Amino acid sequence: MAKRIATILGIVFLLVGVLGFVAPNLLGAHLNTPHNLVHIISGAAALYFGLAGSLSGARMFCIVFGAVYLLLGIVGFLLGTGPDRMFDVAGILHLGTMDHLIHIALGIIFLIGGLLTKAGYEAARDHD
Repeated sequence: MAKRIATILGIVFLLVGVLGFVAPNLLGAHLNTPHNLVHIISGAAALYFGLAGSLSGARMFCIVFGAVYLLLGIVGFLLGTGPDRMFDVAGILHLGTMDHLIHIALGIIFLIGGLLTKAGYEAARDHD
């Protein structure tokens, strides 16, 4: 499951990264050049683990990436200010309510993919 999740979300990340340059308010998110580049790099990493990485590598990627995104979403809500719960990351990324919701959803999906993948079956099921 981890490889499938990483592949699907890798494609989504790449698409959002590219579309963010033309539609900076895509899905109500706050997309700027650094945010789009993070999506493109994240998408490339996810695709690597989904398509070329080992099952255990994809599993660990999903768990780590999921935890990071889930925490980013939660911290954004807790530390964000104003009506849109704006949270600035190093003065480069500007994240609002929709960004936080998307990050929490992505975190949960990646964690599900990683935690529901049994790494012990790698030799027999490396294609999943």
